[in-house]
Amino acid sequence: MDWEVASRWVSRVKSRRASADVGEDDPAQPSPLVPTDSIAGRSLVMVIAIMTFLAALAAAAAILVADASSEWRSEAASEATVQVRPAPGRDMESDLRVVADILRDTPGVREAQIYSKTESESLLAPWLGQGLDLSQLPMPRMIVAKLDPRSRPDLSELREALAGAAPNATFDDHRIFTARLGDMARAVVAVAAMIFVLIVGALGIAVASATRAAVSTNREIVEVLHVVGAADGFIAQEFQRRFLALGLRGALIGGGAAIAFLLAAQAALRQWRTTAGGEQMQAIFGDLAIGAAGFVVILLLAGGVAFLTGWLSRRIVFRHLRGLG
Repeated sequence: MDWEVASRWVSRVKSRRASADVGEDDPAQPSPLVPTDSIAGRSLVMVIAIMTFLAALAAAAAILVADASSEWRSEAASEATVQVRPAPGRDMESDLRVVADILRDTPGVREAQIYSKTESESLLAPWLGQGLDLSQLPMPRMIVAKLDPRSRPDLSELREALAGAAPNATFDDHRIFTARLGDMARAVVAVAAMIFVLIVGALGIAVASATRAAVSTNREIVEVLHVVGAADGFIAQEFQRRFLALGLRGALIGGGAAIAFLLAAQAALRQWRTTAGGEQMQAIFGDLAIGAAGFVVILLLAGGVAFLTGWLSRRIVFRHLRGLG
């Protein structure tokens, strides 16, 4: 059997399939080796779109948490607090002034602010509620020190100086808080990354199943082309080209939907920002904006999904052709 005979035979097989789809009275038009407008193709596009949308949201969540964590830790590391507790035989106001002077004279400390009694009591309002009379309680007073990020002070010497001048003063550089915050952020990013990997894995399984189904549907054509000497690369390229088109279509739909969702969430948050819940959300996640870099990541993700779809189909077809001998 030569190539011309095989080509005519393949055309007749395709024509019979097309006639069965459109009816005997309609002219059967030549169809590609792997049609993209079939029901299976449209279903694969929807699956790819959904998977891309979920993967983009997982990536966006990881970016948001990482950026928010970096901002939180930067703010926490730029400040230190000194808590001055009431002690028998000691004058609270005098201790506050002494501690503030030590902080201001320390290289690397840009500013030291003494919180008034009312301001110190307001710090407990979220836990104790409003309107409580705390005048009879031994309330500590707070001093907030702004640290220079370019020239940080020697914290060990600063602690020794504070302990000698005011034994009832406790210095906190927020190191434990920032460490725990970093651990929490890394855990959330790791979970988002795991979800992303699972989604990509599920996408790969869906593409592999669709490719095997397409090879099985066109088994006779593939085998004839293989027998008459068609290069394996030519056959695999046909599948790769069609599945790449399907993957690109689905990835663009899913990626575009993810970008539209994030933009809508940003707009909704701007409208919601004036409420108490909106203020808390902004305090935790900032403006819920991933920025231009985040949108570039989503577009690169869509391109990667399309490439993965084409590459997987090519590898599966090659494996099938090797099995034919």
